[in-house]
Amino acid sequence: MSWLFLITAGIFEMLGVGSINRFNQSKDRKSLFLLFLTFGSSFIFLYMAMKSLPMGVSYAIWTGIGAAGGAILGMVFYGESKDWRRIVFIGVILLSVIGLKLIG
Repeated sequence: MSWLFLITAGIFEMLGVGSINRFNQSKDRKSLFLLFLTFGSSFIFLYMAMKSLPMGVSYAIWTGIGAAGGAILGMVFYGESKDWRRIVFIGVILLSVIGLKLIG
């Protein structure tokens, strides 16, 4: 169950990065609420995951999902560069996260 909490925390972290961009575009209360909701949920699920998973592995996977997911969101929804090198390095992040899962 802890791994499910950790993946959920990473997804909320990724959505939090997207909500930062939304808040920068329209500084309304709904965007601010979404920002707090996504990051708050991310921290709550990370806390729940870390009850039984090691801190180092949890944090690395959480930030990896957030970083890779945020970059993918930027490419898909915000017109950021889709250069092949960028995609390769996002793949490296994801492979590293999988590697940590396998040895952790």
